[in-house]
Amino acid sequence: MHISLDALRRIVGSSNVLTGEDVSARQADWMTGAACRAGAIVRPADTDELSRVMQACHAARQPVVTHGGLTGLVHGGDAQPDELVVSLERMTAIEALDEVGCTLTVQAGAPLQRVQEAAVEAGLQFPLDLGARGSCTIGGNIATNAGGIRVIRYGMMRQQVLGLEAVLADGTVISSLNRMLKNNAGFDLKQLFIGSEGTLGIVTRAVLRLQPPTPDEQTALVACPSFDALTGLLAHMSKSLGGSLGAFEVMWQNHYRLLTETSGRHTPPIAVEHPFYVIVASLGSEAERHGEQFNHALETALERELIVDAVVAHSQTQRDALWAIREDIEGLIQTLAPLFTFDVSLPIAAMSAYTGQLERAVERCWPQGRLVVFGHLGDGNLHISVSVGSADPDTRHAVERLVYEPLAELGGSVSAEHGIGTEKRPWLGISRSAEEIRLMHTLKHALDPLGLLNRHKVLGHGSTTTSTGN
Repeated sequence: MHISLDALRRIVGSSNVLTGEDVSARQADWMTGAACRAGAIVRPADTDELSRVMQACHAARQPVVTHGGLTGLVHGGDAQPDELVVSLERMTAIEALDEVGCTLTVQAGAPLQRVQEAAVEAGLQFPLDLGARGSCTIGGNIATNAGGIRVIRYGMMRQQVLGLEAVLADGTVISSLNRMLKNNAGFDLKQLFIGSEGTLGIVTRAVLRLQPPTPDEQTALVACPSFDALTGLLAHMSKSLGGSLGAFEVMWQNHYRLLTETSGRHTPPIAVEHPFYVIVASLGSEAERHGEQFNHALETALERELIVDAVVAHSQTQRDALWAIREDIEGLIQTLAPLFTFDVSLPIAAMSAYTGQLERAVERCWPQGRLVVFGHLGDGNLHISVSVGSADPDTRHAVERLVYEPLAELGGSVSAEHGIGTEKRPWLGISRSAEEIRLMHTLKHALDPLGLLNRHKVLGHGSTTTSTGN
């Protein structure tokens, strides 16, 4: 550590500078359970305290790693013993709600679920939703440009942010808390920080865009006989539901069978012999009309042989049971460990060939290996789990090469929604040109010339990023 902890204690109070066992008792990675290795953790209460902390860190050339809910999957929160963690766990306030303008102003440490609840209390909704809603924070959602299960209707986190406030590496506060839908007065500075994974600044507050409520949710699990039928179903439901399609979550048979029949963790609502399963959710306001529209769309899909079986949820309990199969990440970990997880995007039309090629490649290299696929599909995002019986670095690199390299010619991305962190940094060149990466380095150097913020994440400080993983 380069900085005096006493200096930090004078800013945030002694109880808000953690050291020793108070640090190591915390997890840095929820999937592996690895302990936090930072030299200390500082917990500012507001933007002013964080600004003063960063001024002190800048003067001492102290590297800093930002922690939110620690639900990331690319080691973006990893910290070394010479690094200081800035945790936003005390910055959780819901500051203001404008029911007329449909905006919510919150501190960055507020959990996503609390923001959703605050919107509902006002008769509105905050549409971003993902499985980690109870733990992930708004600041983390912004830093990673989180996606989730409703992107097909509402877009990524970027579309939900009207304005934000951030603290730069030297402590400068950039307060751009715009509350308007339309503001073309110069550069839209918030976009610099959304998706930058804490490398350009630390988001402290945000103005979020709220949406009208959709109190009626129609949900069904359906089985499709082929990939062509699956894509046909996506087009059919999009047109038939008139813009109310809220989720189109696909499970390949290997995912559905594993978490139902094989593991026994869930009772299969539909027989496990079909190649594809889809959770289709429609969000509406008037229950009777919306329900009729949803059921008619399913009946038409059945007549056109786009689906071969379906179950419709008639209660929240039944709806939760269907989603539990899709969201049982713990089940994947327990049944496949050790495993490697991937979050890629690619053109929908290329998905069947891509996953088939990948499955054959895994089997060729590791005959005992297993591939499990599920994803949002409607927004081009697949989540892939690969288990080959080993998790050593050489094996990881070999599996990553199989997953990532075919994406280059498909125009795909090595990260659809989880970010780059340190895990995907060597493969960034698959999805970004050399010119784009140079510009990213230019922006990083302009805003953080000492390389103090989340160093080695996304780009690294002074590092090169290749498309070969070397």
